Amino acid sequence: MTACPSRRALLAGAATTLLAPGWLLVAAQAAVPTGRRWGLLIDTSKCTAGCDACVRACAAEYGWGDATQVRSDQAPRWIRKVEAKDPRSGAVKSLPVMCQHCAKPPCVDVCPTGASFKRADGIVLVDRHVCIGCRFCMMACPFGARSFVHEAVTGQRASAPRGMGTVEACHLCVGRVDAGLLPVCLEACRSEGRAAILFGDLNDPDSAIARRIAEIAPARLRPDLRVEPGVHYGGL
Repeated sequence: MTACPSRRALLAGAATTLLAPGWLLVAAQAAVPTGRRWGLLIDTSKCTAGCDACVRACAAEYGWGDATQVRSDQAPRWIRKVEAKDPRSGAVKSLPVMCQHCAKPPCVDVCPTGASFKRADGIVLVDRHVCIGCRFCMMACPFGARSFVHEAVTGQRASAPRGMGTVEACHLCVGRVDAGLLPVCLEACRSEGRAAILFGDLNDPDSAIARRIAEIAPARLRPDLRVEPGVHYGGL
């Protein structure tokens, strides 16, 4: 008797057929060195409300910035600027929020097909060939960091294919990182003369980011959830 394929296998196969045949998420399942964990440190004292260079650079690099076809509440938001207010002092800080690349990502836990996954180096990704658009991950993410593609997509980037009916989020510029380059948000921030973003290996005690974290003891968003984000915020 021939075994029936599982529901997960059927759904995954359907997604692969419908979404951009022949396009693969760069370095999604490739061998990734273990032992390191990529992360970000954002100095909120250098981040101002009037600057959105990181957002614009990300949108331009990956083609999600044209939201003219969707409602404002459905617009893609791989990275966004928010204001955080201290209820005790009233102080307001402006900071970018993106996928936090958690060590224990809730989005991965709830995904029924395995489309949401975490690489060995800590980068959390969405394989759009496997995503069925159920949006469980969007509901599970406590940081509102994922978006759903409601409309047909044009101007595709081979390094980050997008497709209608799938979920997407910041992937920490995985293709650039694998090529030895820096995330575009960091480079854009530097070009503005702010240098508010630091990128590196959180597990390497000799890395610049690990040394700086040990020095200033930055905060992470929603520490009460114990998901251990890979994005740290200094000055909060």
